[in-house]
Amino acid sequence: MTSSFAEHFPALRSGFSYLDNAAGAQVPTHTIDALSQFLASGSCNVGQPYAASVRATEVKAQARAATAEFLHCQPEEVMLGTSATALTFQLSRAFSRLFQPGDEIIVSELEHESNASPWRWLEAQGAVVKVWHARWPEGRLEPADLRPLLTPRTRLVAVTAAANSVGTTPDVAAAGELAHSVGAWLIVDAVHSSPHLLPDVKAWGADFATFSPYKVFGPHLGCLYVRRELLPRLPADKLWFVPEDSPQKFEPGTANHEGLAGWLGSLRYVREVLGGGQPGRAGLEQAFRRIESLERPLLESTLERLRTHPRVRLYGIPEPRGRVATFCFNVPGLAPRAVAEHLAHREVGVAAGHYYATLAMQGLGLMPEGAVRVSLLHYNTPEDVDRLIAGLDALP
Repeated sequence: MTSSFAEHFPALRSGFSYLDNAAGAQVPTHTIDALSQFLASGSCNVGQPYAASVRATEVKAQARAATAEFLHCQPEEVMLGTSATALTFQLSRAFSRLFQPGDEIIVSELEHESNASPWRWLEAQGAVVKVWHARWPEGRLEPADLRPLLTPRTRLVAVTAAANSVGTTPDVAAAGELAHSVGAWLIVDAVHSSPHLLPDVKAWGADFATFSPYKVFGPHLGCLYVRRELLPRLPADKLWFVPEDSPQKFEPGTANHEGLAGWLGSLRYVREVLGGGQPGRAGLEQAFRRIESLERPLLESTLERLRTHPRVRLYGIPEPRGRVATFCFNVPGLAPRAVAEHLAHREVGVAAGHYYATLAMQGLGLMPEGAVRVSLLHYNTPEDVDRLIAGLDALP
């Protein structure tokens, strides 16, 4: 049975069970049409008076404003780039000119490497990187374990809003309060949480945040939030005439305008199909309440069926609270890749490996082979889960 959302997602019409959504969501026709229409009307750069250039200029401004609404911030606090990883490395280069030897950075053990490697790179300049360890095998990240790591030399705390490995959703606001209590900044990786939970940089108390539209039913792009007061203070590799307080200082080169048009299409899908057409931030909030209502039964069912499956060793929080519908497990006696290949032959797509969550895999003692990962979104169906379980039942 195809998804009831196949009307909007052409890829779902094949009947293939896409259960590797943490690596990238499928895209709706809203996105495909918007991208295609932009290119068909003329592929041009910004800033000139002719019609196609005016459209490109408008698309970039609209994408910045719409992304700001998505993050709950101001447009001038949004940077648009190629990927969350690339944008975070740009921040890291800026911090390399600000931080002093002995300054401390705390990275949670649940981080994707996009929010870990850029900070570990600063160790070469004398920064001290500490790990905020999770409690395994559940993968819980407790604020009480962060507190003793903080010192007057702490400059940055890096934490994910949802782990792309075991699905944990840490208390980001609590981490922010603790970081700010010693004068440190908070950077939030919202890449994995964004298709499940509407980001809110204000509620988190974030100084910086990243997310990827391609995880939120959009094109391959990255977005960075920088708190407005901090932007002029950050050194950047930029063209000389770009103002220090402009988000363009972290946007070198020509933007992916067609991708930005597609991202606007993705947000139209979220508002119109999931949010009932309600405008503004309120429409996004309504849409994500719908997403939660669609994902919750899938989360509960899949968690229970994997937790009780005789062949499966499941990692992560064993109850629905405090997690998203991302599941990390192994089948003892079989390599994760072998399990993923077996499921692929049965028209079920899952991930295998460390999926750039190397700290978590080390914490679980699973490097280098890692584990199998199943990740669901609102457009998945109970039949997708049935097919997954049938495939696990049929393992040799």
